[in-house]
Amino acid sequence: MSGFWIMLTGSLVAACCGILGCFLILRRMALVGDAISHSVLPGIVIAFLVSGSRDSFFMLFGAAIIGFLTVFLIQMFQQSGVQSDASIGVVFTSLFAAGVLLVSLNAQHVDLDLDCVLYGEIAYVQWNSLTIGGVDLGPKAVWLLGITLFIIVALISLFYKQFKLCAFDPALAAAIGIPVALFHYVLMGLVSMATVSSFESVGAILVVGLLIVPPATAYLLTDRLGTMIGLSLVIGVISSVAGYYVAAALDASIAGCMVCVAGVLFVLAFLFSPSHGFVVRKLRQRVSTAREAY
Repeated sequence: MSGFWIMLTGSLVAACCGILGCFLILRRMALVGDAISHSVLPGIVIAFLVSGSRDSFFMLFGAAIIGFLTVFLIQMFQQSGVQSDASIGVVFTSLFAAGVLLVSLNAQHVDLDLDCVLYGEIAYVQWNSLTIGGVDLGPKAVWLLGITLFIIVALISLFYKQFKLCAFDPALAAAIGIPVALFHYVLMGLVSMATVSSFESVGAILVVGLLIVPPATAYLLTDRLGTMIGLSLVIGVISSVAGYYVAAALDASIAGCMVCVAGVLFVLAFLFSPSHGFVVRKLRQRVSTAREAY
């Protein structure tokens, strides 16, 4: 039964990240997830210092606030003329350093397991159950990620055309009256929510892999956004399930194996994609050269 919960949790994380990652890839903002996963550290520490508790709710709440702050600062710097990659680098390194400083000053004698918060351990999800009225309803992580996925699917479905146009042509979207800035913050807020929700399952660092690799793989396989989102979901779920069995066979990190499987699928798509595959392009070039020779 534990294997089922692990694979379900991984699949939910992959689904949340796969949908949002497609829009990040198209907007060339793939590393925003990486920025959020690092910069939420001071929020985690401040939540612990204020509440005096390591309860996951307080830490997730603190992380969520700093996640939204990260998005706001990155956007503000970009609008001020700072390049996108520089804005992301400055914000996440500065906030991450502030978090490390807070730990060193205030929590050096406290068992504040930042490795667990940042890296997570998906093998333990079944031990942290949600119990209401004495009834065990299953792992908290599954419920939290399920609610997150529902919110993501609902918002993307309701405003799919707006998100799509903002991703492909923000100037046109603004010209026809779509509030581009608002949809940008909504998308970044969803990314922050997905990242924070994954702390106790896959972990904030490893969620970056599922946020980037499956959508990037899907991008190589299709030129249609709807198909890209569907492929990203399928690739993410396959990576989660196959990664679990690979980890069981190797006695290795489950979350790490999930991302490694996703990486292998990306390499296969990079080599053999019908439209963008490296091997396919080389074969076409050889065929074209041979035809010209004759």
